[in-house]
Amino acid sequence: MIVLSAATACSAAPGSASGPTSPANTPRPAAPRASEAAAAPPTSAGPKASDPDAAKPTGSKPTGSKPTTSAPTAPKAPAAGSPAPNLSAAIARAIGKATDTYLAVSVLDLATGARAGYQDDVPFHTASLSKLIVAVDMLHDGHIDDGDRKRLHRALSASDDDAMNALWAAHDGFGAVGRVSELVGLAGTHAPDDTSQWGDVTMSADDLTRLYQYILTRLPAEDRDFVVDALSGAPPTAADGFDQAFGLQSPGLGAYAKQGWMWYQPADLYLHSAGVAANRYAVALLSVQSGVTTDEARDRLTDVSWSLLTALTTPG
Repeated sequence: MIVLSAATACSAAPGSASGPTSPANTPRPAAPRASEAAAAPPTSAGPKASDPDAAKPTGSKPTGSKPTTSAPTAPKAPAAGSPAPNLSAAIARAIGKATDTYLAVSVLDLATGARAGYQDDVPFHTASLSKLIVAVDMLHDGHIDDGDRKRLHRALSASDDDAMNALWAAHDGFGAVGRVSELVGLAGTHAPDDTSQWGDVTMSADDLTRLYQYILTRLPAEDRDFVVDALSGAPPTAADGFDQAFGLQSPGLGAYAKQGWMWYQPADLYLHSAGVAANRYAVALLSVQSGVTTDEARDRLTDVSWSLLTALTTPG
């Protein structure tokens, strides 16, 4: 868990010295590219620029009641020989669920190589999604002892910030951002200004789907399976107590993903979900939500996820 204010920030818990500091340049909404889904963007403000008078984090999490519902049946990939889905149309349908949410979406069809996106070139603070970058860098290097392998598994599955702090320091996490960007070909991924602040890494939705494509198609089978197993086995509750069973990780959706969350005080919540669904689609959903409880924010991203995957997997 990461909490940011315009003046101070922390990771794992408020007051910690290990988390990201306030970014120098926060992402702002941009108009969709011509190639993206032709739908009006949801109405909301993007992350706010740095304000020295902004409220400092108090350490308390937003709260809210979460309704109990039964999980629907997980969408399945189209049968072989069926027409390829219209990715842009699926994205347009999904962003209609993103009321009052600043959202970026990228979808990559791993079977055909087709891709589409909505505001997918806009950089967002990654929060814990940067753990995927460190994972790829460490696995590509190949020199990982048993202790670090266990820490990497915890960082990916339970989103353990203490494990990430140790790996970032021991394996040059700051340098890993540049190395992986060059290795994979990531145009919208950048290291933080402060070398110790992994939550301040910025990354676009498009880069996240490209990173998953690399993991699934370029990493050796043993390393690929390590990442997939860690994400597939993610517990509903993260190491810091946050409910990470939302978005692509929502029960019944049949996907695996890395989740990210952090608060930018006084009112913005960065909430992300990026992974693979229906064993075919690499999907990145990056959001900034304002003035909502964490349960409401999670439910919004879950609705977007179900809408997107249902559209991708429904014939016709």
